Amino acid sequence: MGWAFYVLEFLAIAFTMAMGLLVAVALVLFVIDRTQTGDAIRRNYPVIGRFRHLFTTLGEFFRQYFFAMDREEMPFNRAQRDWVARASQGKGNTIAFGSTRNLNVPGTPIFVNAAFPPIDDQFAMTEPMQIGPFARQPYVAPSIFNISGMSYGAISRPAVEALSRGAKEANVWLNTGEGGLSRYHLEGGCDLVYQIGTAKYGVRDEHGHICDEKLRKMAAHEQVKMFEIKLAQGAKPGKGGILPGAKVNEEIAEIRGIPVGKNSYSPNRHPDVNNFAELLDLIAHIRDVTGKPVGFKTVVGSPDPFHELFQLIEQRGPESAPDFITIDGGEGGTGASPMPLMDLVGLPLREGLLMVSDLRDSYGLHDRIRLIASGKLVNPGDVAWAIASGADFVTSARGFMFALGCIQALKCNKNTCPTGITTHDPHLQKGLVVERKYKRVARYAQSVIGEVEMIAHSVGVAEPRQMRRRHVRIVLPDGTSKPMNELYVRSEPRSPGAQAQDPAA
Repeated sequence: MGWAFYVLEFLAIAFTMAMGLLVAVALVLFVIDRTQTGDAIRRNYPVIGRFRHLFTTLGEFFRQYFFAMDREEMPFNRAQRDWVARASQGKGNTIAFGSTRNLNVPGTPIFVNAAFPPIDDQFAMTEPMQIGPFARQPYVAPSIFNISGMSYGAISRPAVEALSRGAKEANVWLNTGEGGLSRYHLEGGCDLVYQIGTAKYGVRDEHGHICDEKLRKMAAHEQVKMFEIKLAQGAKPGKGGILPGAKVNEEIAEIRGIPVGKNSYSPNRHPDVNNFAELLDLIAHIRDVTGKPVGFKTVVGSPDPFHELFQLIEQRGPESAPDFITIDGGEGGTGASPMPLMDLVGLPLREGLLMVSDLRDSYGLHDRIRLIASGKLVNPGDVAWAIASGADFVTSARGFMFALGCIQALKCNKNTCPTGITTHDPHLQKGLVVERKYKRVARYAQSVIGEVEMIAHSVGVAEPRQMRRRHVRIVLPDGTSKPMNELYVRSEPRSPGAQAQDPAA
C-alpha cells in the first residue's frame, strides 16, 4: 500500500500546483482585462467576459453541426451540401419517406411533370452548342454545366489541378478566373475560358493595357477556347478583385505581375472601357487578335443598360455583338468582399437572368448571343430552372468547391482554409489529394448533367434546352402556384430593322 500513498501524494501536489497556476493566470488576465480600454465587456467583467468572444466564435461551428436544420443554413444549407457530397462520391442520391423541402415558400419553382413523358429509350443527351459564329475559331461547347471562374491565387495549386483534370474527364469547360493562366490549368487537358479581369492579369502591358502579343500567346494554347471580359461579379459589383497578400507567393506574383506578399487589388472597372461602344470595340479587338469567341460577365442592376447595349448592336450589326453574356446574380460568392456589396448590391439571378433573356430575345439576338447563368446554382433543380428561364449554359464555382471537399468554413478570405482549397499553406494543401479529388469533380458534373436531363425528361422533352417557362410553376405568397410563363411574359422577338423600344418605357 506504500506505493499508493506516494501516488496519491503526487496527485495532490500536482493538483495543488495546477490550481495555483490557474489562479495565477486568472489574476494576470484580471489585471490585463481591467486595465485595457478597448473592450468594455472585458473591462467590466474581467476574465469571464472573455467567454463571450469564445462562444461567439464557436457559435458558427455549433449551429452548422448541431442546431441548424437541413434547409436553414446560409449561404448553402446542409441538404445542398450533402447532395453535392453524395454525387461527387458516386453514391446514390435517392431519399426516403418524403421531401424535407418546404414547397410553400414563395418563389419556389415546381417543375410540371408531363402526363405521358418520353419512354426511357427515347431519352436524348444534351446537344453541343456553338458559341461565336463570327470568330475564326468558333467553340462548340459540349456541356450545359461548367466550372465558373476561380483564380489560381484565390484557390490553391492542387485545387486548380483537380478542377482541370475533373473538367477533362467530365468534358466540361473550366474558367480560369481573373488571375491569369497557370500551367496547372493546362495540365488537365480540359477546355478553358480565359477570363480577363479589370487588372488584365496575364495579358497586360506595363501600363495595365491589353497587350496583343500576350493575347496571341494565350490564344495559341489549343485548350483556350474563349475569352471572357469580367465587368462585374455578383458578390462585389462595382469593386475589383481582392487577393490577400498572404496568398501572393512568388509563382502567383509572376503569373499576375504583382509584388510578392502584397495585397492585390484590381480596379473597380476597366479603365479603358467607359461605355458600351468602347466595350464592343474591345470585344471586337480581342476577337480579331485571338480568333476566338469573346463575351463578358456582369451583374444586372436594371434593364436600361441592356437596352442601350442591344440598340447599339442593332446599329452596328450582329457581328459586333458579344458571343456570350455571363449573368451573375447578386447572391454570387467570392473569397473576399465588403459586406455591403455582398449583401445589398446587384439583382438576384432569378430576376436578372429573366430580364436579360427577355431583352436579348426581344431584340432578335437569341441565336447570336449565348446566355450563361452563374450564381449559387449547385443542384440539378437550380440548373434546370436556369435553362428553362432562358440560359444556354450554367456555370458554378461553389458547387465544385463542395465537390473538392469544401466544408463552408468561411475562411476563404484568409490563408487558413482547413480543406486546402483556398490556402497556399503547404501543410493544409496536403489534405487535398488531386488523384482522388479530380474524380469527385467529374462525378459531380456528370451527376448534375444527368439529373437535369432527367428533369427535362420528366416534363416531357428530350433534352434540357427544350424546357420552357411553361414547364415551371412558381409558388405564390398565398401558397398556390402559377406558370412561370404567365408571371414573366416574354416579349415577341423583333424583326431586324424594327424600331427600338424606349429604355424608359
